[in-house]
Amino acid sequence: MIQRIPSRPDRRPRAAARGRRASRILLAVAAMAALLSVDVPDARAEPPLGVTTTAAADATAHRVGALFAGGLDGGHFCTASVVRSEDRDVIATAAHCLGDLEGTYFAPGFRDGEAPYGLWKLTGMYVAPDWTDGEDPDDDIAFATVESVDGRRIEDVVGGFPVAAEQPADATVAIVGYPSRDESPLYCANGTSLFSETQRRIECPDLSGGTSGSPWLVDGALAGVLGGYEGGGTVPEVSYSAVMGDQAVELYREAAVNG
Repeated sequence: MIQRIPSRPDRRPRAAARGRRASRILLAVAAMAALLSVDVPDARAEPPLGVTTTAAADATAHRVGALFAGGLDGGHFCTASVVRSEDRDVIATAAHCLGDLEGTYFAPGFRDGEAPYGLWKLTGMYVAPDWTDGEDPDDDIAFATVESVDGRRIEDVVGGFPVAAEQPADATVAIVGYPSRDESPLYCANGTSLFSETQRRIECPDLSGGTSGSPWLVDGALAGVLGGYEGGGTVPEVSYSAVMGDQAVELYREAAVNG
């Protein structure tokens, strides 16, 4: 609201004129500020905990992408995210999302049917032996490497999340993921609990098929991926992640150094 200040007599006409001009400038600035405050959304605003919305097109979402079979026309089936590594070419996802890598591509920042940062072909994968031998849900965390595109490494293009194990049982987790039916990522954050010593649980609606492999972020660091118990969950309202233990950390180190 603009407060009008009552005018007072002034015996100096030039000073009064200058005062009127200054007042008009202040009014114009105030009006512009009011318009900007209405039109520009608050970038720091986040949805309430436990509410799923379309993810903002920000630095976090740009590091998350969809996995495609044979390119954009093949449809996306899982989610992955870029993590920091020595060779700057590593992504994290669920182990059950990685089978035959032939023709599998990662599209970071995929939105509205477009891949603004290109398609990155998967070249190698790092999964735990217990997943390979028996698909142990406690080892449903994996890492993969991707080829360079036009001489550039993926982490140089979109950045990468640090990896942080040993999070508290009640850590607040943010998830960004792609349901197979959607062309833009979803976002939800909520408190978590331990379903078991090796599995973490979160309540977030609408995280349906395709969100497997979505990063579980604690203060901007990867603390797990959507997967694990029941392949990540059998209903879209409740999801799981294997707790990132020593085996997952060792896989990450191997991919980060040798990838």
